[in-house]
Amino acid sequence: MISVEAHAKINLTLEVQGRRPDGFHEIASIVQTISLHDVVTIHSSESLTLSCDIEGLAPEENLAFKAASMLRQRSGTTTGARIEIEKHIPVAAGLGGGSSDAAATLTVLNQLWELDIDAPELEAIAAELGSDIPYLLRGGTAMLSGRGERVRTLPAADLPWIVLFTPKAAIDNKTATMYGAVEPSDYTRGALTRKLDARIRGGGDVPPQFLFNVFDEVAKRAVPGLSDQWAMFESLGAREVHLSGSGPTMYSPVAKREFGSAMQLLLTHTHGQQAHLVTAWDPERGEHWTH
Repeated sequence: MISVEAHAKINLTLEVQGRRPDGFHEIASIVQTISLHDVVTIHSSESLTLSCDIEGLAPEENLAFKAASMLRQRSGTTTGARIEIEKHIPVAAGLGGGSSDAAATLTVLNQLWELDIDAPELEAIAAELGSDIPYLLRGGTAMLSGRGERVRTLPAADLPWIVLFTPKAAIDNKTATMYGAVEPSDYTRGALTRKLDARIRGGGDVPPQFLFNVFDEVAKRAVPGLSDQWAMFESLGAREVHLSGSGPTMYSPVAKREFGSAMQLLLTHTHGQQAHLVTAWDPERGEHWTH
């Protein structure tokens, strides 16, 4: 049995540069894994099964199960596994929870099944499953390009505490819907991402004014009620609010833990919302594996 933390991510920048011939969008993004995480536990088994502590997530539709199935097929192994996922990352919220579970599953099964697949091949399998998964095989601070599958690791970003607010917003086929709402006038050239990239490589700090997400405005147009939720978050003291991914989770950096805790408590207890206080998570601090 192996247990591993599967960490969420936020986008410090996310620019859409245009639509590609394959239908995907060309992006430029700087991403950061955070302390919020699911726990993926995998046991040896003759068959391949998956269970999750959140109802309504069919195993065969779960990215982690798809990752295990693809790895089993590509490697030719007949060994199975029993995958258990303890969810803490909000689902379909722009935080990469499903992708992180899939990345953790690939990493653990490569070890458990003794496949000895090297990093580039594992990243190629991950890229077929989803754009965020190659990055989440490692995590930390990174710059993403292409449709998100090209990953360049950066030095660890120096980030303060971060308040996450995940409003209740049901968006059917969310990623496709949100990218479908991006208009040519929303495209940028990637300069904002390159600017923050240089800043992080030069010293590691992330000035709030360097943060950007194209979906900040796109989502306000496309998701009913999101502007009101955004205004409510700001009324509690949130500054430099941005979405993560295509949302609906929004986040705000805070300088002090006490201020962040107060904001989280107001969101959860006074407003009945889902909120978390998190820090950046760097894989160099340890992989958090349990055998």
